[in-house]
Amino acid sequence: MDIKEVLKHIPVSSGVYLMKDVREKVIYVGKAISLRRRVQSYFRKGTGPFSKTDRLVTEIKKIDWILTTSEAEALLLEASLIKKYHPKYNIDLRDDKSYPSILITKEKYPKVDVVRPRMGKGAGEGRLFGPYVDATLVREALTIVRRIFHYRSCRAMPDKPCLDYHIGLCDAPCIQNISVKEYQSIIGHVVFILEGRKDDLYRSLRARMEECAKAKEFEKAAVLRDQIRAVGALYSGTKDVNYYKEAEQLKMSLGLSRPPERVEAFDISNTMGHESVGSMVSFLNGAPDKNNYRRFRIREVAGIDDFQMIAEVVRRRYARLKKEGALFPDLILVDGGKGQLSAAKVELDKLDVKVPVVSIAKREEEVFIPGKRAPIILSKTSLGLKLLQRIRDEAHRFAIGYHRHLRSKKAFD
Repeated sequence: MDIKEVLKHIPVSSGVYLMKDVREKVIYVGKAISLRRRVQSYFRKGTGPFSKTDRLVTEIKKIDWILTTSEAEALLLEASLIKKYHPKYNIDLRDDKSYPSILITKEKYPKVDVVRPRMGKGAGEGRLFGPYVDATLVREALTIVRRIFHYRSCRAMPDKPCLDYHIGLCDAPCIQNISVKEYQSIIGHVVFILEGRKDDLYRSLRARMEECAKAKEFEKAAVLRDQIRAVGALYSGTKDVNYYKEAEQLKMSLGLSRPPERVEAFDISNTMGHESVGSMVSFLNGAPDKNNYRRFRIREVAGIDDFQMIAEVVRRRYARLKKEGALFPDLILVDGGKGQLSAAKVELDKLDVKVPVVSIAKREEEVFIPGKRAPIILSKTSLGLKLLQRIRDEAHRFAIGYHRHLRSKKAFD
């Protein structure tokens, strides 16, 4: 594709761009709040003398990009890619030690800090990452990372937990509240982020989560699950930003303890009680997670009884998750009204599953929650309602597709 055509397709979102030469070698890496605007600026004709940027433009034959959710995240990714590819037009950044870097100290419980090596600040022993062009963005990026992985940032270890511990940003190694091995694992995950080793990070977190689940350490497994989801949001770009707006609104509307990240939704399909099936779809961060979709042939209910059919599929789904020691979703959604919701809630209570469950009725798009007689009426423009509708509609599509498959299969038997 011609470079001029490429420029039209570059997203407006924040992210990192990689400029390549005729051999597809990376010759420059940059970041931007708006990728399209920044990259297009390179190709505007200037009136001054031939510059370093002009030389760069003459060599560009291909442009790739990676989306991020913020400029701060783009900053971390930019630095890791510069370190990986050593682009010749980024040489000033790589060689100039006046730019801020991130230091991970060489201690029993390492701290993570922003330093300027040339100025001698924080020049103690440890591992340096960077350099970065903007100290403010570096600190903002580390704030995002620290919400996921709770490392210490204090200059000296205190005798008692500080405010960071009480607000959930540090696990208090100062009082041995976390083992050296567990803390070193946290630092290892921070290193993966700073080096841009996304796949290694996912592998490490998933392996540890599975170990905890098998050992029935479900609280630790849940923490690791949340870390995996947060890392997914860190890397996945603007789609998740929009999703979290929807999820935050849904949390407020339904009185949930936190914005739901994984939602599982159920629907029933049959023709006058024949070829009855149930479907379950799974959404993660607002997107279909099709590897976790499930189909159910109704075994225990004869005739037309949607309530008992919902009860059956909900019971089968979560009895299995309990037996396997698997992780549960953050929210369960049932297609239907108060009757379907009540049937699902009874089964969840029998299984002692403490996951919020709601239902949505198609005609008026009313949302029902357990313990409330009247439905919740969300605005037609509500982002939370649009999220529920999107998930409900996918569950309905999946159920109808399975039902039609069984019906057509029976017609040819």
